[in-house]
This record gives sequence, C-alpha cells and structure tokens, in this order.
Amino acid sequence: MSEKANTVPKVLVLYYSRSGNTKKMAVAVEEGAKGAGAETSLVNVKEANVDMLLEYDGIIVGTPTYYGVAAGALKEFFDKSVKHHGKLTGKVGGAFSSAMALGGGMETAIMDLVQIMLVHGMIIQGQAKGGNHYGVASINEPDQEVIDECKKLGERVAKLAGKLA
Repeated sequence: MSEKANTVPKVLVLYYSRSGNTKKMAVAVEEGAKGAGAETSLVNVKEANVDMLLEYDGIIVGTPTYYGVAAGALKEFFDKSVKHHGKLTGKVGGAFSSAMALGGGMETAIMDLVQIMLVHGMIIQGQAKGGNHYGVASINEPDQEVIDECKKLGERVAKLAGKLA
C-alpha cells in the first residue's frame, strides 16, 4: 500500500454566523468529517486568513443567506483568496447555508460558494439522493434532520479528500 493511501485528510470547516444557526450546522459538519477520520479545524471567517486554505485537503464553507447570496464576510474572504488562484486545484469543497424562510435563497447562497470553489479548481461532490444536492440548507435553527445531513456532508468531503490526498 502506498504512503499516500495512509494520509489522514485535513478538512477546514469555515463559517460565518450571526444568529448561531450556521455555526450549529458547522459544528455538525465538523463532527461528520472527524467521524470519517479527518483531522479538522472549525474556524469563524472573522478569525481566518486566506493562507490557511493551502493547508487543507477539504474545505467546507457555511453561510447565512442574505438577499439570496452568501454573507459579505465570506465574499470578502474569498476575494482575498485570489492570491492563491490555481493553488487550490484538486482540493475537495462543500457548502451549506441557513435562511429565515423556505424560498429564502439558500440554494443560491450555496451555489455562490460552490462557484468560487470551482473557479479555484476545486472538486465538488454533489448528493444524488434525498435532496440537498448542492449542499445542506436549513430554515432557521437546524433540526435533527438538517444536523444529520450536515454530518453526512462532512463525512462525504472527508472521505473524498482522503482518497485524493
């Protein structure tokens, strides 16, 4: 077996949260990644530096939904990531979002983040079954079903990152 096959993937769960709902989702995503054997970091974007993106095999980003898009704090963070353009190629990405109401734009906010990751050359694994195809979405405080989906997202990203690391 090659040395590469024994590599423990490193997964960053980066989030922004005002009400605490997105942070609850982030904690569950991290739990799922840890459960899949990844070394994880849970980081509020206010405490993050774009240079840290280079340290991880998987990057999962969570945002509240504002006017159908990702929070400005995350957009500002990723605007600074242009200095690492091309250096994130092949890393595994994922996204999740919360909003105040059904139809509140969670999927478009998730796609905001996915588009950024794709421009960076990252790999995004969708989910074919059970909805949440683009990433996990929650209305208000995440219920147990959303928490379980967040754990699955963390697990999927960690497993794929482990295969590719």
